[in-house]
Amino acid sequence: MTTLSVRNLAKSFGGVHAVRDLSFSVAAGERLAMIGPNGAGKSTCFNLINGQLRPDAGEILLDGESSLGRPPRELCRLGIGRTFQVAAVFGSMTVRENLQVAIHSRTGKRGSAEDLLAQAGIAELAGRQCAELAYGDLKRVELALALAGRPRLLLMDEPTAGMASQERHALMGLVEGISRRHGISVLFTEHDMDVVFRYAERVIVLAEGKLIAQGAPAEVRADARVREVYLGKDGGDA
Repeated sequence: MTTLSVRNLAKSFGGVHAVRDLSFSVAAGERLAMIGPNGAGKSTCFNLINGQLRPDAGEILLDGESSLGRPPRELCRLGIGRTFQVAAVFGSMTVRENLQVAIHSRTGKRGSAEDLLAQAGIAELAGRQCAELAYGDLKRVELALALAGRPRLLLMDEPTAGMASQERHALMGLVEGISRRHGISVLFTEHDMDVVFRYAERVIVLAEGKLIAQGAPAEVRADARVREVYLGKDGGDA
């Protein structure tokens, strides 16, 4: 079963073709990594899927139904969650209060945040202000905020950027477990190839807005064009 289907997607800014004839899909419960050099079109693609930008051409289907023209708030209610390169939270609020705002946004009612706190492994931080938290903890809070919308598809734009190696693996291990338990599809971009090849079930590679390769992590790592354009001769090894 396919959660997300992107067909012949295109987006230009003036004379710059950010995304060109891009097609790919994300299966239900699949963890798919989108990689490529800076300027490859990854963030633009995320913004198109999330409704922040409207494509010049192409289709975006969520569980077989078109999502084009719908604003981000509506797509959130339909099952698309997102985290950003820089964690976005209300710093003056506690972790629990941030999650209660997210729950109210989805349901229109005040609800308990305890399940989300437990899922993200941040129950001990519930009463602390977000402005006081370490960056790795903020990333977990942002994950919990995205989960508050009960997503079928979770978009994660460079989820481990700015984190130490141990924190990266802790976060992505958490995401992997949540995806498996709840059948949530995950599409993530990432520059840390150790994270990509460890946690992605499948990888797609963009360059200059185009899809140049896709497949299992080992296949993509061995692809000559991917090594030339992005990974280098060592295939992304640390």
